[in-house]
Amino acid sequence: MTAIDAADDSDLCLRPATELAALVREREVSARELLEAHLARIERVDPQVNAIVTLDAEGARAAADAADAALAAGEEVGPLHGLPVAHKDNHRTGGMRTTWGSPLHAETVPLHDELVVERLRRAGAVRVGKTNVPEFAAGSHTVNQLFGVTHNPYRHGLSAGGSSGGAAAALAAGLVPVAEGSDMGGSLRNPAAFCNVVGLRPTPGRVPTWPAAMGWSTLSVDGPLGRTVGDVALVLSAIAGPDPRAPLSLSDDPAGFAAPLDGDLRGLRVAWAPDLGGLVPVDPAITAVLRGVLPVVESLGATVEEACPDLREADEVFGTLRAWLFDATFGDVVRGSPDAVKETIRWNAAAGAALSGADVARAELAHTRLYEEVVGFFGRFDVLLAPTTQVLPFPVELEYPTEVAGVPQPDYLGWMRSCTLVSATGCPALSLPAGFTPDGLPVGLQLVAAPRADRQLLEVAHAIEQATGHGRRRPPL
Repeated sequence: MTAIDAADDSDLCLRPATELAALVREREVSARELLEAHLARIERVDPQVNAIVTLDAEGARAAADAADAALAAGEEVGPLHGLPVAHKDNHRTGGMRTTWGSPLHAETVPLHDELVVERLRRAGAVRVGKTNVPEFAAGSHTVNQLFGVTHNPYRHGLSAGGSSGGAAAALAAGLVPVAEGSDMGGSLRNPAAFCNVVGLRPTPGRVPTWPAAMGWSTLSVDGPLGRTVGDVALVLSAIAGPDPRAPLSLSDDPAGFAAPLDGDLRGLRVAWAPDLGGLVPVDPAITAVLRGVLPVVESLGATVEEACPDLREADEVFGTLRAWLFDATFGDVVRGSPDAVKETIRWNAAAGAALSGADVARAELAHTRLYEEVVGFFGRFDVLLAPTTQVLPFPVELEYPTEVAGVPQPDYLGWMRSCTLVSATGCPALSLPAGFTPDGLPVGLQLVAAPRADRQLLEVAHAIEQATGHGRRRPPL
């Protein structure tokens, strides 16, 4: 069977979300018709992928009918009006179970939406269900005891990445037009790269997280996924913006992200860091694909120079602060019922419990130095290009890769360092489809910009996307 081209207008489910939103607003397609097309595709395709783990078809139909009635009445509607959406299963959904991929929460039904879910609903999105995650969204391979493994739409039997793997796979397979997720160590970027979609880790505070156990932490952020950069910008316009309950939230008007992405690369200063300054091993097959993007960037008027900020302290920052968070979040469960959580969570929480106050203080001092380093770097460069992942999608039976390019990895976080090092900086980062290996596996290009330069990052990514067209290649489902 041949791959489906996203330009094929006969299949509503593979059109850009920006186009679908316009069709619904102009009443050329009803929200109910759009929903039924996606429900039919979920029924037909998801058994191969296992991306949607909770489905509420009747609730979605009622919401779609209400969306059509609002348009018929001439009511003002939001930017995502009538678009089906599935929420990551670690995000609380009022009246719909939220399991965190854990047997401990197999029957948990929150009373209220958390903020990112609430904002999507207010923007007019129609909730169809929840997307699969690793247990407690820990790790970048989507598998858990409750629902099993999510397969990569481009190659059954290979990982879809994680922890937003169900969301990225659902997008790639055409099960939903927009999705959301979260990212601590690459959980938006990694699955986007594995599934040939776009995932944005925004500047911390761009998309407020509430409720949050540690509201001052910058490690984990919520953000959008989409099949195009324009789709990601559209979703960001709906979920960004200040909230008084989130202490890091930025005050910028989120509507600006929905404006057309019409920037070009002329005069842009681009840094290329194929191994993040020699800090990470990368599969040569990935590097080969990414090098093919550089001439395209130069042809668009940018200058490209191999350079990287000094990220040598990022491992200590990320590793220490992540362990501290894991002990705060999971420590009581690990100590009281250790068999109730997977070994990698027990290991990370134990590492956190062993930390001293001086350890955390040293990490925060290094965190500040790292931030100052990247701010200075982006005074010289406009954007940094690097690999999103160090490995290609791997067999689903493997919990995580134990070596990268022949280099043994010390723990389950080692193969994710191309993302975790960037997470520690506070910079926005985006994974963009960058091409395929000769045997058809997707490769993602990570774009990083200065803190708070999320709009510029989207414009650069959009220009590269339009010039390469790699995101238009759909999986052979």
